[in-house]
Amino acid sequence: MGRAQERTPLRHRARYLFDRTLARSTGTLLGWLALCCLAVVVPVSTLLVWTDPDAPHSLAGRLTQVWRTSAETLRLGAVAGTPARMLLSVLLGLIALLCVSTVVGVVTTGLGDRLTELRRGRSQVLERDHDVVLGWTDQIFTVVSELIAGRSRGARHVITVLADRDPAQMDSALTAALGVTDGVRLVCRTGAPTDPDALALVTPGAARAVVVLPADDLDGDLTVVRTLLALRTLLGADDARPAPRVVAAVHDGRYVPAARLAAGPRGTVLETDRTAARLLVQAARRPGIPRALRDLLDFSGAEFHVTEVPDAVGLSFEEVALRLETSCAVGLLRPDGRPLLTPAPHTVLGPGDRLVTVAHDDRPVPLTERWARIDTSALAPPAPLSDRPTRLLLLGWNRRAPMIVDALRASARPGSVLDVVTASPVPAHLGDPSSPDGSAALTLTHRTRDLSAPEALDGLDLAAYDSVVALGPDRESGPERADERTLLALLTLRSWEERTGRTLPVVAELRDHRSRTVAPLGPASDVVVHGQLTALLMAQVVQNPELADVFEEIFATRGGALALHPAAHYVRPGHEAAFATVVAAALERDECAIGYLAPDPHATRPYDGVLLCPRKSERRVWSGADQVLVLTTGQRAGPGTAAGASRALPAQRPERGSPTRRGGPA
Repeated sequence: MGRAQERTPLRHRARYLFDRTLARSTGTLLGWLALCCLAVVVPVSTLLVWTDPDAPHSLAGRLTQVWRTSAETLRLGAVAGTPARMLLSVLLGLIALLCVSTVVGVVTTGLGDRLTELRRGRSQVLERDHDVVLGWTDQIFTVVSELIAGRSRGARHVITVLADRDPAQMDSALTAALGVTDGVRLVCRTGAPTDPDALALVTPGAARAVVVLPADDLDGDLTVVRTLLALRTLLGADDARPAPRVVAAVHDGRYVPAARLAAGPRGTVLETDRTAARLLVQAARRPGIPRALRDLLDFSGAEFHVTEVPDAVGLSFEEVALRLETSCAVGLLRPDGRPLLTPAPHTVLGPGDRLVTVAHDDRPVPLTERWARIDTSALAPPAPLSDRPTRLLLLGWNRRAPMIVDALRASARPGSVLDVVTASPVPAHLGDPSSPDGSAALTLTHRTRDLSAPEALDGLDLAAYDSVVALGPDRESGPERADERTLLALLTLRSWEERTGRTLPVVAELRDHRSRTVAPLGPASDVVVHGQLTALLMAQVVQNPELADVFEEIFATRGGALALHPAAHYVRPGHEAAFATVVAAALERDECAIGYLAPDPHATRPYDGVLLCPRKSERRVWSGADQVLVLTTGQRAGPGTAAGASRALPAQRPERGSPTRRGGPA
C-alpha cells in the first residue's frame, strides 16, 4: 500500500489536498480566494510598475506604487503612509466589499427565488374576461385552438391553463402544437384543479368562461365533479352574483346529474362516451359524417348560430327557411330558452323567437324579398328510405362498445347482424355482446382473436359487411402506443381492399390525434379522434352559451340527428335544380337541409368535403351518388317514413300576399 501511495502523481495529491481544504469551511474558501487573487494581482502590478518609464526611481517609491495598483485592483483603497493607515484602508475596503457582496447576494437570491416561483407557475393571474382551462388531456389542444379561432378579430385574448404539470412543459407543448398567434397570450399555472387555493391562482371569478376537461384516469369523472365543487366554493353560491360560464364534460352518464348540480345554473355538462358512440354508429352507416361534424363544430367554416330576425315575426318557419339565401334555418329558440329544432313547416314565429341557423358567420341574417324558386319538376315523390337489414363488423372493445351495441339494437332493421371481434374476452361489467336480449332485429356473434395478427380476420367474409367499426382501448401503456392495434387492424382492412379492388366503409376510433396522419384509410374510411367532438362542443358553448340547449337536443335527446341521405330522396337524379328545391323537399319530410356531398369518383377520398350552406339559388344537376346533409327530427318522422306525404308541396301553395306560386319565376 505504501509503495502504491508513492506512485501517486503529485498533481493528484495536490488536487486532493486542495479539495479537502475547501471542504472545511467558508472561511477557508475565502482565504484561498484571497491568496489566489494576491498571487495574480501583486506580480502583475509589480510588472506594470517596473515597466513604467514614469515610475519612481527609488525602491520605496516603486513598492508604494505596487501597493496602490494592487489596492485599486482589489478595491481595497490606495491610502499610503504608515502601516497603520494602510491596514485601516484594507479594513475599510474589506467592509465595503462585504457590504456590496451582501447586497448583490440578497438581490440575486431574491431574483432567483422569484424566477423559480414564476417557473413553478404559482403566481396569481390578474386578468379579466379571460378563458380558463382546467386539467390536461389530449382535448386541450383542440379546445385552446378553437378558443383562439373563435375570438373576435383584433381583440386581445388571454387563455389560462391550470393543471398539475410543469408550466414550462405545458407552455412548450401548446406553443409547438398551435404556433404563435398574434393577439393571444397563453398563461400556464401549476396546481391541482380540485384545490380551491390552486384555482384562485387563475382568478376564475373574473374570467369569461371556465372549461373543465374530462380526466382520463379511472376516477376521472369524480375528479371533474370535485373540481366543479371547488370552483363553486371559490365563486360562491350566490346565483345572482356575476359568474363565468362553466363548461365541463364527463365520460359516464351516471355522473351527469351530480356534475350539473356542482356546476350550478350557469354550467353546462356534456357526456362524452354516449355522444362518441352515437357518432361512430352514424359514421358507420354514412361515410362523410365525421368530416361534416368537424366542419360544423369548428370555427373555420360554417357553424351553428342563434340570431335575431325581427322581420320574421308572423312568418312561417318554411317561408323564413326559403327566404334565407346564404344560411340554413334548422330551428327556433323560444323566449324561455327552449330549443325547437326542425319545427313543422307551418310553425309561425312569434315575438321573442330567435332563429337557429347554420351560417358562415354570426352577422344578422337578411331575408330576401321573395321566396326562393323551387323547381317542381325536379321534386322526388315522398318515399321511405331503404330499410334493408345491415351487417356490421365491430373490431375491439372498450367502455363505449356497449353503447354502440345499444344504439344499433335500437335502430336496426329486422335481420341485421353485428359481428364482434375482440382481442380478449369481454369484461363482465361491460356486458356480453353475444348474450340474448330478446331482440329479433339484431343478431350478435362474438369471436376472440388477436387483432394485431394478419390472420385475425381470416374466415370473415369482409365483402358481406356494409361497414366496419374499429375501436381502441380505454387505457394504454403510453400515448405513442394508444392506437397500435387499431392501426394494425386498419392496415389489414386496407390490404384487403387493395387485393380485392372493393371499397369497404370503415370508421376507426383513435386516441392520439397524431395517429390520424399515419392511419391507412381507404376511400370510404374515416377516423374519429376520441374526445375531439367533445372538445369542439365545449369550445362552441364557450363562444355561444345559448347553443348549449341546442347541442343537448341534437346530440343527447335525439341521439344524433345529423344524417346524410341520398339526394334522390329529395330531387330526381339527372335533373337540374336549385338547392332551394332540396330545402323545400326536406321541409316536407320534417327535415332541415344544411348542405350536400357530391362524391368525386376520381378523388382519393371521394366522401370528403361536404359543402355547407350553399346559396339557395345555386343550380346544379343532381346525381344518384349525391347525398344531402340534413338535421332530422328523430321523433316525428323516422328515416323510414314518408313524412309530409299528406301535405301539399311548397310550390302548390300560393305565396303570401302574391297571386303567383313560389315555384314560378321571380
